[in-house]
Amino acid sequence: MEIPHIPPQLTEAVAKHHPTAIALSDDLAAHPELPDQEFRSSKKIVELLEQGGYQVEYPYLGYETGFRAVLDNGEGPSAAILVEYDALPGLGHACGHNVHGSMSVLAALALAELREQFKGKIYVFGTPAEEEDGAKVGMADKGAFDGMSAAMMIHSYSGGYATADMDVLSLCCYLVEFKGQSAHAVAGPWKGHNALAAARKFLDLIDARRECFTPDIHVNGVITDGGTYPNILPERAEVRLEFRTDSQVKLKQTDEVVKKCANGAAMALDCTVSFTTAFDGFADMVRVPVLEDEVMALMDELGVAHRAVEAPNGSSDVGNVSYRCPTIQPLLPICNTFHALHTVEFRDETTQPAAHEAIASGAKIIAATILRTMTDEDFRQRVQASYLESRTAKTTPEL
Repeated sequence: MEIPHIPPQLTEAVAKHHPTAIALSDDLAAHPELPDQEFRSSKKIVELLEQGGYQVEYPYLGYETGFRAVLDNGEGPSAAILVEYDALPGLGHACGHNVHGSMSVLAALALAELREQFKGKIYVFGTPAEEEDGAKVGMADKGAFDGMSAAMMIHSYSGGYATADMDVLSLCCYLVEFKGQSAHAVAGPWKGHNALAAARKFLDLIDARRECFTPDIHVNGVITDGGTYPNILPERAEVRLEFRTDSQVKLKQTDEVVKKCANGAAMALDCTVSFTTAFDGFADMVRVPVLEDEVMALMDELGVAHRAVEAPNGSSDVGNVSYRCPTIQPLLPICNTFHALHTVEFRDETTQPAAHEAIASGAKIIAATILRTMTDEDFRQRVQASYLESRTAKTTPEL
């Protein structure tokens, strides 16, 4: 495998702005803000990018705490760096957004120092609310990433080993409402149609289908409304149901299964059923092998230990970006001890010296990948071909 060269000028630029990125990360950790409430955090990041020479649109696309910054360096390709900065209720930055958000900012500032080495436009997107409804979903739907030669961020992780990409599952969430007819549960139950019974049978039918699911398909539901009093047959019941798959084809197929089960239960209990989307769905990840090879080579050059990409077991709004342009989200450890994300232990690691060093390593990987994208036409073409092949496989039904 060809080992990419990280230019000395890039290393110097990262070192120059590294203290600023550390200060940003620790400040975000000290002042965590919830999804869509990241007013202080987004403002600090925007100010740093403006000082670095970026032109910033803030707010952006209707997101009060979202932004789009651009370093316009003439005619040429375009690439995107993604920034996250929302925190978790009660836990603060237990997902490491303070660290990897600062990595992205550091990479952007370093690339601005190297603007004489490339032509084109580098965009930096501030993407709020990754922990909830995911601003990247709406941004992708509105075309924010269309036409990009690459989009990239790194996600904080733990345990001593990096991976070249983070595979994720698509996610759809429905509020499934059953309506029947209330009646006294003892004096005249024959006059009613029990919506709760329909909801229960719906979940039973989902369970009956599980043995035919491929391993990547996950369906989970809870009854959010099952009536009020046991002596009244409920006229309304509601199930909140999430399902995840590893491709858009399977997501559509699973959607059909879910609706068949709901309609069957409703019909059997003389009820009606309706579906409301709880939030815009998260897409699975279109992986790009050429980009993954590039990142692994950069990790080798930096002495970052890495292992194979793991099977998807969660969801991220980065997946939605990946259906619009070649996208990659490596995992980079900020400590050697493994701590699960969204824990106090992981949160506390984000302000330690190892996390501060990871900010520099991650910024070099991001900046070097983006720089090659901007300067190497053959690389861009190979990335695009690899991307289109993967996306086609994700969207083509199996024979």
